[in-house]
Amino acid sequence: MGSRLDRVTEERSKSIEDLRARGIDPFPHVYRPTFSIHDTHALCECEGERTRVVSIAGRVMAKRKMGKMAFLDVRDTSGKIQVCLRKDLLGDERYGILRDIDIGDFVGVEGELFLTKTEEVTVEVTSLTVLAKSFRPLPEKWHGLVDVETRYRQRYLDLVSNEETRRTFILRSRIVSATRRFLDEQGYLEVETPVLQATAGGALARPFMTHHHALDQNLYLRVALELALKKLIVGGIDRVYELGRVFRNEGISVRHNPEFTLMECYCAYADYEDMMDLTERLFAFVAQSVLGTTRVEFRGRSVDLTPPWRRVALRDAVREASGLDFEEYSYARSLHERMLQLGVQIEGTPGRGRLIDELISTFVEPGLDQPTFLLDYPLEMSPFPKKKRGNDRLVERFEAFICGLEFANAFTELNDPIDQRERLEGQLRERSGADDVEVADEDFIEAMEYGMPPTGGLGIGIDRLVMLLTGQESIRDVILFPQLRGKRDA
Repeated sequence: MGSRLDRVTEERSKSIEDLRARGIDPFPHVYRPTFSIHDTHALCECEGERTRVVSIAGRVMAKRKMGKMAFLDVRDTSGKIQVCLRKDLLGDERYGILRDIDIGDFVGVEGELFLTKTEEVTVEVTSLTVLAKSFRPLPEKWHGLVDVETRYRQRYLDLVSNEETRRTFILRSRIVSATRRFLDEQGYLEVETPVLQATAGGALARPFMTHHHALDQNLYLRVALELALKKLIVGGIDRVYELGRVFRNEGISVRHNPEFTLMECYCAYADYEDMMDLTERLFAFVAQSVLGTTRVEFRGRSVDLTPPWRRVALRDAVREASGLDFEEYSYARSLHERMLQLGVQIEGTPGRGRLIDELISTFVEPGLDQPTFLLDYPLEMSPFPKKKRGNDRLVERFEAFICGLEFANAFTELNDPIDQRERLEGQLRERSGADDVEVADEDFIEAMEYGMPPTGGLGIGIDRLVMLLTGQESIRDVILFPQLRGKRDA
């Protein structure tokens, strides 16, 4: 005896044969509904108990028979509606099609809108068209798709079964649109830059590598958008941005995916103070546009995105959270020894920049609930920002944190090509043999030598912004097709 899936598939295959035997194509070429389901609800609310004839299309999500009458729940992207099929209205032949309609099928219906006694918007069907038969049954009606790995591997079933998933990805699209709208209104020009690059630069990250056969050349998938956009600043585009995928050959976690969406923007004649202002205004604008409020719930906390956000010097934040003042330790070895005394374990012989980064993630980040800018990072941590005015040991950089998670990173951009080359070469020496090293991009440095104006630069992780505004804990829940390990054999 076959499995339940085999039996269902066999029954549905027979339904397809029965439809074809009656001259009905179960997979027609086209159907043109006159209204979305959301719009049919709006029509009924505006025009009263009985209103116009409409045609709609969608997937059958429920089927109920009551004597010579049947009800289907039909859903499209915009919503769900009940449709009523009466044998006396349709006639025996057309009503008989109902026998071959299963949950999961796509149908088109035409009929008059009305309100039931319980005030449910319903279509009284005069015409029923099969648009696509489903061979496989949908996940259980009441429980939906709950297995996490299946939800990620078969996102289409997750979208069919789970209202929260559909809402998340509809909101994601609106968040991206609102981000673009905000930047466009600020005078930024959207551009597209290459994914395949001769050198992997713009961020400390291990790149993916591929081979171009026609050129017989190894290329890298970009790890950041930065260098190409700053070349456009050199070229005279004073405000520029890109929303694009970047790729980092690193670990997978609830906060990290090997490919993710990044927004980077650059503004000539600006500095990191201007980028702070831009960041908090962008977050507030997007939240208000998409959710109708600047107050959101994230990681079990109520977060207010209304500007201005808290601003704290990194040195003060580390000192307050750990009791350690990293400025008192000029060398990595002495700082490492002090951190070991505090119970912070780091393998190998890390440089001073990596040690301070560990202090931030261990002591500072967990306590940053409300939106906070950490300002003025040590020079060793960042090869691209300008040195802080009045303190050459620091650079003008900030990171924005909410509920312990980083959302934005920004600089007053370095525009001195001599200084830039020296910093990159120094980092190469310090991190010789490491996989996540900035390389000295000669083409970028040459571009800087033609003259780059003072510039403020900002990067925002779009996936994390979506997590924040939809209340999701894992980055996998805001990426339609997240990277997974190979499927294991049963």
